Amino acid sequence: MNYLSGNIKYLRRISQLTQSGLADKLQIKRSLVGAYEEGRAIPKIAVLQQLAVAFQLTLDQLIGRDFESNGLPETVVGQAQLRILPIVVDQYNEELIPIVPVKASAGYLNGFADPEYVGQLPRFSLPVPELSVGKTYRVFQIEGDSMLPILSGSYLFCEFVESITDLRDAQTYVLITKEEGVVYKRVYLQGDNQFLLKSDNSEYSPYQVEGTSVLELWKARGVLSFELPKPNQIEISRISDVLSEMKEEIRKLRED
Repeated sequence: MNYLSGNIKYLRRISQLTQSGLADKLQIKRSLVGAYEEGRAIPKIAVLQQLAVAFQLTLDQLIGRDFESNGLPETVVGQAQLRILPIVVDQYNEELIPIVPVKASAGYLNGFADPEYVGQLPRFSLPVPELSVGKTYRVFQIEGDSMLPILSGSYLFCEFVESITDLRDAQTYVLITKEEGVVYKRVYLQGDNQFLLKSDNSEYSPYQVEGTSVLELWKARGVLSFELPKPNQIEISRISDVLSEMKEEIRKLRED
């Protein structure tokens, strides 16, 4: 059963918020809060995410548990579940895409869960079919040559991954980790809750991270660069790919 309308009213009441106060917190019109509480309208996924973040709940708890009868649950996020993140919407309640430039990467580790911090990041709307409506996206600028041929300074368009169980081997992701902050790597599952992170540039050694240290996980979907690759960069990248393939073939032969 869907308890959403009653739960919104319950959460607002125990937080001692007026409808206007909750509307300000969610960056929506007050009339929408009233419509949600009376069951006359259903919040968009972006608003549901904001509610979950604001009250430290999962979406399942927000929708499927009767808070009035059973009280608030303990917020327990399993090892295979990532947190719901703050988002930014425009005046029409449409989700915008924040940009995390290199200069903001260090601060992102401390501010990624703070709606005010995320709201201060540069943001934009990009209505292209490759970015599906209803998904949450973020753009991260990367630096360094560990993921050649993706050049340093490029902007990665990334889709939020809600659960670690949705991760796919050998795909590229931006990870927010407790130890390193923002990193962009090719990810391989290692056991139940451990990842092997590999650079596409074979000069960099792979390393392992625990799943519990991953705070956010973003699937890379596209790249924007304002620096075109030079001929020597292309050749170096091709040589690196060939060497990586040779190393893999040698490893397989040794295992056989």
